Amino acid sequence: MHLTQPRRGLRALVAGSLAAFLLLVGAAPATAADEQNGVEGKSFIIATDTTFAPFEMFKGGEVAGIDMDLLKAIAESQGFEFEVQSLGFQAALSAVTSGQADGVIAGMSITDERKEIFDFSDPYFDSGVQMAVAASDDEIAGYDDLEGETVVAKSGSEGLAEAQKLSEEYGFTVKALDQSATMYESVKNGSAVAVFDDYPVLAYGIAQGNGLKVVTDKIPGGQYGFAVAKGENQDLLEAFNTGLAELKESGEYDRILDTYLADPESASNGTFLDVVADSMPALMKGLWNTLRITIVAFIIAMVLGIAFGFMKISTSRILRGIASVYVAVFRGTPVLVWAFLFYFGLPQLTGVKGDIFWAGAATLALNAGAYLTEIIRGGLRAVDPGQMEAARSLGLGWGKSMQRVIVPQAVKISTPAMINQFVITLKDSSLLLTIGFAELLYQAQQIYSVNFRTTEMLIIVGIMYFIVITILTWIANTIDKKVNK
Repeated sequence: MHLTQPRRGLRALVAGSLAAFLLLVGAAPATAADEQNGVEGKSFIIATDTTFAPFEMFKGGEVAGIDMDLLKAIAESQGFEFEVQSLGFQAALSAVTSGQADGVIAGMSITDERKEIFDFSDPYFDSGVQMAVAASDDEIAGYDDLEGETVVAKSGSEGLAEAQKLSEEYGFTVKALDQSATMYESVKNGSAVAVFDDYPVLAYGIAQGNGLKVVTDKIPGGQYGFAVAKGENQDLLEAFNTGLAELKESGEYDRILDTYLADPESASNGTFLDVVADSMPALMKGLWNTLRITIVAFIIAMVLGIAFGFMKISTSRILRGIASVYVAVFRGTPVLVWAFLFYFGLPQLTGVKGDIFWAGAATLALNAGAYLTEIIRGGLRAVDPGQMEAARSLGLGWGKSMQRVIVPQAVKISTPAMINQFVITLKDSSLLLTIGFAELLYQAQQIYSVNFRTTEMLIIVGIMYFIVITILTWIANTIDKKVNK
């Protein structure tokens, strides 16, 4: 008895000590490794604006820039993966608020107004604004020379805010544009005398040969931050902050910045043919996407046009009313409204992430379908009523008369207008760049945002559109001649 009692006490002491240890471990503060568990192994969609070099851009077919390199390094250290969704700046913000993207990194300044909608990371870059003019301009040397003139700045940017403040004092007009490359072209072609932009973006553009020069000192500005929707994806935000701190401590942060800011690589002054050769792989990819979405959308539009076209000539007032409302709604509203509604609005209402291809296809199909409805209705109405009477007198029913007599003649009448609508749909597909669909013009924007050869790129794209539309129109007309002899 005297031997067993100490053993029981010893066992109790060990058990109690082990329990206390486990409680202490469980209550211990989370380490950096523990914090990784919230995002480790997960994949996120990150929205950005790849026309904001040197922070975001496409280079050599890959997404690059300060923001992208920081994000890649942080993702690697924190154990998560991400997919970049390249949009315009405003569309990138909409993607996050609508739930289409988990976060946004796009040289975005942290402001009190934005804090009401987004949660921001720790700042990762201290910015500032400068003014630049055309390199050949010796008349504008500062703000005092801007009275009565027009300047440009990027929509939603700190440069725009600073320009608007100064405009009240110096009496000039401010015009907002969506892209840095477009702003620089406006200054070079004389539609504006100066541009206000973030100083590293201006410095990088000048190094690439954008044809401008800086004429003012830097206005100390705000700080850039990574952002998520208010109250959402807090684990991603914490992982970004942890990874950013590690990059700064290791010196990798400074190395990334120096890659783009210390001595940016100058663009080559290649010939027009060099620009064509360098850009063709990306442009051909964009052309394929343009043709693919146009064909899919037009097939759907034809089905809608035929269905609603017959409803428009129906004896039923209800069917005619439904068809009339459809035509009125989609012919009376801009294509861009529906593109944003289908890709950003519906996911926000339903909670289901949308697919960019099908959102774009639906936009084009419903718009083209409304016009095809009227084309088909007009074709059916254009057939002489005596044709129906003659078919019925021969003993054919209404359905057979439409199938064998009326519709073939209506198709022959409507085909030229249908071909024209196909061409319009193909050109309208360029509007889908606003939601980030990588069609032909979108690819051109990505290229000239880096090489600043805007005029040459637009000429190349215009030629490509002209060639493709000419070929497709010739094919359609050839088929029309053979089928409708």
